[in-house]
Amino acid sequence: MEITERRDDEIRDAKESANMDNIKSQYVTDSFSDERYSRELKDGLHPLRYKFAIWYTRRTPGVRSQTSYEDNIKKIVEFSTVEGFWACYCHLARSSLLPNPTDLHFFKDGIRPLWEDGANCNGGKWIIRFPKVVSARFWEDLLLALVGDQLDDAENICGAVLSVRINEDIISVWNRNASDHQAVMGLRDSIKRHLKLPHAYVMEYKPHDASLRDNSSYRNTWLRG
Repeated sequence: MEITERRDDEIRDAKESANMDNIKSQYVTDSFSDERYSRELKDGLHPLRYKFAIWYTRRTPGVRSQTSYEDNIKKIVEFSTVEGFWACYCHLARSSLLPNPTDLHFFKDGIRPLWEDGANCNGGKWIIRFPKVVSARFWEDLLLALVGDQLDDAENICGAVLSVRINEDIISVWNRNASDHQAVMGLRDSIKRHLKLPHAYVMEYKPHDASLRDNSSYRNTWLRG
């Protein structure tokens, strides 16, 4: 009897171990180490697939140069758990309270919100312009989709930016590869689906190398959809 019970315990332990390995295989990536995964679970937290950082830019008038732009970008906080996200998000000022012009950058850890960054330099961004009365809701929905790993082809996504301007707010989603047309259009469809974007809103795409050439984030977009 004792031998049978011990055997049942061994089988149960093996099943639990296999289930844990299966969960880890879905979420553990280069940016999601075994060490962090184990530590956060042990602390009773809910790990995210990716670690994120939030950056803040209070843009200054004048011509953009890489030096001055990088000097203006400030990292606010990093987080890698559900609890960490909400602790940060609940203390962020809403877009209606931010001065113009201001940018909030929500990026995977290790990726700087710069066109020139190695993860961004071959990519581009989908751009959506919102009236100020609704931008905060769509921005929150987008962040929840990013944190919850709900957008398709998540590995191709670098981050998102909220740009507060005088008459509108602009939300952009950055991806790694502007030359992969299928992936670019797939990201567009995924964004539309998860934001439940009304048909009246037009999405525009612009590669970062084009932004570098014309020194502009949102002018002279290449693709509308």
